[in-house]
Amino acid sequence: MGNSIRFRLWLAATLSIVVALAIAGFGLRYLFELNVERRMVSELTVDLNELIGATSFAADGRLSVAPDLNDTRFTIPLSGHYWQVEDRASRSLVRSRSLWDATLALPDRAANGGMRKIEELKGPGGELTVAVVRTITDADGRSFSAIVAEDHRTVELSVHEYVRDLVPALVVLAASLMVAFFIQITVGLAPLESLRVAVRNVIAQRAARLDVTAPSEVQPLADEINRLLDAQQKALARARSRATDLAHGLKTPLQVLSTDIRALRAKGETELADEIEKSAGAIRRHVERELARARLAPGVSGKASCRVREAAAGVIAVIKRTPGGKQLAFLIDVKEDLLAPIDEGDLSEMLGNLVENAARFARSSVQVNAWASGSEVSIAVADDGPGIPDADRESALSRGVQLDSKGGSSGLGLAIVSDIVEAYGGRLTMTNADPGLVVTIALPRHG
Repeated sequence: MGNSIRFRLWLAATLSIVVALAIAGFGLRYLFELNVERRMVSELTVDLNELIGATSFAADGRLSVAPDLNDTRFTIPLSGHYWQVEDRASRSLVRSRSLWDATLALPDRAANGGMRKIEELKGPGGELTVAVVRTITDADGRSFSAIVAEDHRTVELSVHEYVRDLVPALVVLAASLMVAFFIQITVGLAPLESLRVAVRNVIAQRAARLDVTAPSEVQPLADEINRLLDAQQKALARARSRATDLAHGLKTPLQVLSTDIRALRAKGETELADEIEKSAGAIRRHVERELARARLAPGVSGKASCRVREAAAGVIAVIKRTPGGKQLAFLIDVKEDLLAPIDEGDLSEMLGNLVENAARFARSSVQVNAWASGSEVSIAVADDGPGIPDADRESALSRGVQLDSKGGSSGLGLAIVSDIVEAYGGRLTMTNADPGLVVTIALPRHG
């Protein structure tokens, strides 16, 4: 998964979402706290103005505060809401019952005429408070400082409750954004998926080129791949043409060499003739195999198809005329309308080699079966001969190993069949039927 573009993009988006929402969460918390403090200062200002309105100097010069403040929290000891008035000349104090016997330490420079906010004023228990203070001077020159304060824990509690409600909302938002980004990435990468399917069709030989309409960012890549495929097709065609020319070019010297071998035998030089014939036979086998491989069209198209029964009947008709085939019974168990995803010439080449091998080893009969199953078409050729020992079966499927040990064969039949099956993306298996051998080829059907 670490090599997945979708996963990498989604992981990057997820990290970005988490970081962004974390920053947003801290920012929202700070703004909420700032807003709560502003609201608190606004409420404290109202209380301060009410306190100043209720404060006056008595006839004897002492401060007095009328007991008509609206907020009852000022009357509850240590409630967290406090007020205090101080005579600037005598330093005498008048304070709320909530202060009990404590005193608020007024700043040295209180706001004269205007209000001043104090954020680090200590309450009666040493707790941090938010306070507003104002100094008033009357017409007689007498002045007093009034202060109203509230425990900062009120702000902290509000912020805590806000964060408690905010975190689940941010988590839900993050999950929603992750899902949305995953969908967006999936939709954005969909053209790459269609390109992958097109490439898979080319590999599976269901198409010769990438047949896909891609976005402008991806289409140049598809065009370049198509140009590469075209160049590969031409190179394969040239290579197979040269192989065919080379194989045909060697046939004439081999025929001359066969004539020379017969001449040597006529002169009694049998040992030399056998050595030369052995070398010529090896060359001939390679030539025959290259010719068979050259007959496979470059870039076999998965659109090819043919009727299996007709191809099998044609091959068996030829094998029946051979000396060994005249002694055998041939059975074709294939539906008339069964189509195999293979070129008719290639299927005939495969069946010809398989049926010929089966006829060489069969005691009395050879059978050709074919059926369609799921995404494959399977073709089996069975005989009632001795089969192949389990220890030799794997090596018999190896490239270049001669299956026929009875003589009279080039030993390339199974190798040629294997090449054709591989070209069409199929499988070849061999199993003992007790008696006999069953060779099965499975070809993928067109998608």
